[in-house]
Amino acid sequence: MCERNSLYTNPKPCKHLADYKLRRGFNGYDSLQNCLKTTPNGRTRVDKHNTKIPRCSFCNGSQGRLYICLVCSSISCSSHILFHTQSEKGHEVAIDMERSELYCCLCRDQVYDPDFDKVVVSKQVKDLPGGKSNGFEACRERSSKRKRIDSGIGLDLKKSKLLISMRDRRAKSCYPLGLRGLNNLGSTCFMNSVLQALLHAPPLRNYFLSDRHNSVQCRKRSGEKVCLLCDIDALYSAMFSGDRAPYSPAQLLYSWWQHSSNLASYEEQDAHEFFISVLDGIHEKESKMLNSCKDDVDCQCIAHRAFSGLLRSDVRCISCGFTSTTYDPCVDISLNLDTSNLSPSDVANKPIKPTDEKTGVSTLSGCLNLFTRAEKLGSDQKLHCQNCQELRDSSKQMSIRRLPLVLCLHIKRVEHSLVRKMSRKIDQYLQFPFSLDMTPYLSSSITRSRFGNRIFTFEHENSNGCAEYEIFSVIAHSGMLESGHYVTYLRLKNQWYKCDDAWVSEVDEEIVRASECYMLFYVQKPLYYKANEDLSCVRISPRRDPFLSTAGCSSNAK
Repeated sequence: MCERNSLYTNPKPCKHLADYKLRRGFNGYDSLQNCLKTTPNGRTRVDKHNTKIPRCSFCNGSQGRLYICLVCSSISCSSHILFHTQSEKGHEVAIDMERSELYCCLCRDQVYDPDFDKVVVSKQVKDLPGGKSNGFEACRERSSKRKRIDSGIGLDLKKSKLLISMRDRRAKSCYPLGLRGLNNLGSTCFMNSVLQALLHAPPLRNYFLSDRHNSVQCRKRSGEKVCLLCDIDALYSAMFSGDRAPYSPAQLLYSWWQHSSNLASYEEQDAHEFFISVLDGIHEKESKMLNSCKDDVDCQCIAHRAFSGLLRSDVRCISCGFTSTTYDPCVDISLNLDTSNLSPSDVANKPIKPTDEKTGVSTLSGCLNLFTRAEKLGSDQKLHCQNCQELRDSSKQMSIRRLPLVLCLHIKRVEHSLVRKMSRKIDQYLQFPFSLDMTPYLSSSITRSRFGNRIFTFEHENSNGCAEYEIFSVIAHSGMLESGHYVTYLRLKNQWYKCDDAWVSEVDEEIVRASECYMLFYVQKPLYYKANEDLSCVRISPRRDPFLSTAGCSSNAK
């Protein structure tokens, strides 16, 4: 485990883990290190030398999750791990053999311990080519100084050697720079999945790697001990340092807990809620630093410069046609799944396989059409028409006035039943394109269509320019509503990679297309192609505007 700032406190372990360490110290950790094996793709798993295929000591099964007891080394499957704990007093803590993660059998959850993290990372570093035997010291060296990509002006010998070292490490690796696993700190796959997407969002990446946020000056200026923005900055430094060993974002988790105390727990959270919360934290911090207003429309913080768009809502009187128009800022667009052509059995708990659109499979374009389709409002939502001077039946239609640089589409997969007073997950397949043209969903296109494609002039329409996007990240969720798992798929230089917590692996695009997508991240085409340039060769100048690369876009929506 890397050395942590003394200003930070690691998340407290569960009481069962604390009791185990009080009774047995680090004996279990030390003996386990000899059983850890790091595979070529960076995974670390528990490999018992006395058996080729680990099996449950109760049912002799070898499928699914297997856990090894830290006290007696007994192996149990997920169905019998609680039985082992109940039959053997004091045997509450085990290790997920495939993931090398601590698991509390009584809490029935993953738990995080920095001492165990240190053992795993130390083994990973030791197994790397030329790795040092003292993993703790190696981590200190990697994290003690930021390996930034400088402008090259006035580089001293030490900085020059740093750049050469980064290029050498990049050349020896089969993965692009910045691709690195994130350790699960105890049901934090929701956080890891969103962080992987944010790390590779071009505007944010350029902003933090070009030293636009200076952590030292920030702490001096604010005097705050905990700063979410500083920890995000540190995360970018660690992930783009060239190191391939999985990183533990414990400091960032702690900072996020301080910002969102109502979500501070080891329970599984919603990835979309975490995404909104992190952007809100960035906005709140930068607004104070920039002394700007909290109006999201004019905010110049990096979160809103990258993700902020503008939605238009037209409420139209059905009697006379009078229209009331309002505008609302947004950092993402939440879309309902179009289930009109599907049977109930296809919608609930039965994911359907991708087929031709004629069979009624939901598509992203169908979801966007549903979002921008005019709908009649209920009798309790009548419009007070300024022309008729009385309450009238009305219809509402949404459209997009201004597109963001980075477009986040959130797929609503939770259905609430007011009758049954319960919620359920929609395990429905959704087809989505890698290249997306948002022109049909702009306010200009919607309005022209409403008036028979007449030509209208729309001032300040989509001022960011491009309406054509390329996908760069997909967050998928598997499992049930109460419990499940998030993974992230990243598209870097037209190759897809699966980030499953600490594990990173190449995957074919068919795997991505077949995933149960929950959040889709698109970026404007010019920015996507610019982002694919090799960071080990292209230097980002300090204080450079991270949005300059969008200049010259010729795909303006008219």
